[in-house]
Amino acid sequence: MFPDVRLRRLRKGKIRNLVRETTLSVDDLVQPIFVNETIDSAVEIPSMPGIYNIPLSEVANEAKEIAELGIPAVIIFGVPAFKDAEGSSSYGETDVVQEAVRRIKAELGDELVVITDVCMCEYTSHGHCGIVDFETKEILNDPTLEVLGKIAVSHAKAGADMVAPSCMMDGMVEAIRQALDFSGFENIPIMSYAAKYHSCFYGPFREAAESGYSFGDRSTYQMDPANGNEAIREVTLDVAEGADIIIVKPALPYLDIIYRVKTDYGMPTAAYNVSGEYSMIKAAAANGWLDEKKAIYESLISIKRAGADIIITYFAKDAARMLK
Repeated sequence: MFPDVRLRRLRKGKIRNLVRETTLSVDDLVQPIFVNETIDSAVEIPSMPGIYNIPLSEVANEAKEIAELGIPAVIIFGVPAFKDAEGSSSYGETDVVQEAVRRIKAELGDELVVITDVCMCEYTSHGHCGIVDFETKEILNDPTLEVLGKIAVSHAKAGADMVAPSCMMDGMVEAIRQALDFSGFENIPIMSYAAKYHSCFYGPFREAAESGYSFGDRSTYQMDPANGNEAIREVTLDVAEGADIIIVKPALPYLDIIYRVKTDYGMPTAAYNVSGEYSMIKAAAANGWLDEKKAIYESLISIKRAGADIIITYFAKDAARMLK
């Protein structure tokens, strides 16, 4: 007790660095990329200052810039020229994500880990993450699983290093694992969005990926923000089905879930620092209400402190420059 114990003794100068419990490294970061086959030059996303929709012609250069900053991985989201009710532009050999993967791999090879988002929302005319029964307005779980398997296999054939299913369909990890293994891709890991909440913080992403829904919402398949134990059940199922890495999404409002997942499972855990979290800091900084660099660092270090090994963040490039 005071005065014998004075914790301030360890907060001076370089001593502070010596006793720091959590460190943030560029190796922790994954940069999302939006690849849009309807544009010829990069277009800034209005609600996400500094983040762009990238045409296929520029995606390799964007990936090269990311790699040169030391960021080890990207996750690719596609915006197709054609959408239909079945999301048929999601799994073709020459569709937008598949072509983006080929171009990045042709330029960078194994220098950059290429992760692909496996979902249907960007490719469906209705904006939902699966096949829809239009009479009942129900998003059909089991018919969607077959499509997810086709998407994952098409990404692996194009050269993706990892696939990341995000649609929150029951059984999605098992279906994708079986499809990959059957097609000879048993060594492709699955990074599952196991605990993905029905969150308002996705708003800017839907503008970026043109994935807004035409009816209802996604509360019937994404998780209730009030539920913590359910997240553990979701993770338990995905681990049993073969997930190699678990994602918690969003990150900052769900630090308790990140902590619980890492503590309970001790396996590679990722957190998605989502678009709304990014845009809030950008807006506050633009108004002079926050120091942007300090807010970025404090946000990312809190996610790491909660237990995340991997942080998917739109701040990855900014953070990499800061950490250098």
